[in-house]
Amino acid sequence: MTATITDVARLAGVSMKTVSRVLNNEPNVTAKTRERVQAAAAELRYRPNLSARGLASSRKFLLALLYDNPSAEYIAAIQAGATEACRKRGFHLVVEPIRVPNGEITTELEVLLQRLPVDGVILTPPLSDMNALKDVFDDVKIPYVPIAPSEETKAKVPSVGMDDITAAEEMTQYLISIGHKDIGFIVGAPDHSASHLRKTGFLSAMKAAGLDVPQNRILQGDFSFESGKACAQKLLAGADRPTAIFASNDDMAAAVLSVAGKKNISVPNDLSVAGFDDTALAGVIWPPLTTIRQPIHDMGSRAARMLINGVTKTTEDIPPLMLEHNIIVRASTAPPARQS
Repeated sequence: MTATITDVARLAGVSMKTVSRVLNNEPNVTAKTRERVQAAAAELRYRPNLSARGLASSRKFLLALLYDNPSAEYIAAIQAGATEACRKRGFHLVVEPIRVPNGEITTELEVLLQRLPVDGVILTPPLSDMNALKDVFDDVKIPYVPIAPSEETKAKVPSVGMDDITAAEEMTQYLISIGHKDIGFIVGAPDHSASHLRKTGFLSAMKAAGLDVPQNRILQGDFSFESGKACAQKLLAGADRPTAIFASNDDMAAAVLSVAGKKNISVPNDLSVAGFDDTALAGVIWPPLTTIRQPIHDMGSRAARMLINGVTKTTEDIPPLMLEHNIIVRASTAPPARQS
């Protein structure tokens, strides 16, 4: 027979209330008691009934992760972090793409939330930048946490992000420090606030170093491999090419490596390439990619924990949670063998 919470309480020698507190990771339980309850639950192979828990607490124990992003690696890392946080607290995560024209996205979201009973929603870029979505969540009274949103959104709801400007400045400064003066830059999707912030950081570092950036050295991508490929073909056409290219994410940087390889341009001997995110892709392509390690997994985890803990009940008085980043130097960058 399936074990019940009563069985766990009896075996652990505690009340059902205490078992409930332990299973829900609530405070006011001693470490010794917590261990005893967890051992009893494991011995009995007890599994909480989510429906019963929901009826008792009015919670559904379900979060949603919504996305419209061309980088599968980025979304996978966010999902992994959010899933890990959910499982530790007895929650489940459902992942839903929203890919509709902007004029219809609020209607699509309203329909989705009516059909999907959740305790909260995690929004990834560019959905996290869409101010119109806030009204939808306010109407249905479902809390949400945007990841890497615009400055305007940060002022309205609790969010999770990082300092994109400083990160891009630091990568640019690193390339300059090893001798690069002519650096191309591939901008991310224009509907992502992070794209503009990273471009700002790049230009700021170049200006601080007294280096000009010709208009043809900055090209517009959209965070996809294909857009990175198109930009790389333009930047690497002819002999007058930059000695380094800094792409706004790893997918586009990988595309630069691909185009360079087809053109017999040696990386990093003839061209240095840097990316942004440090997704799994960065460490498996050749040469391994120098990039900015964005705490993507942790962003997903922190966003889920914020919703589970109910912090969004006090909305505007909670400052954005800014996580740390690091520059990861790998084999795709080196001092230039020439100056363009």
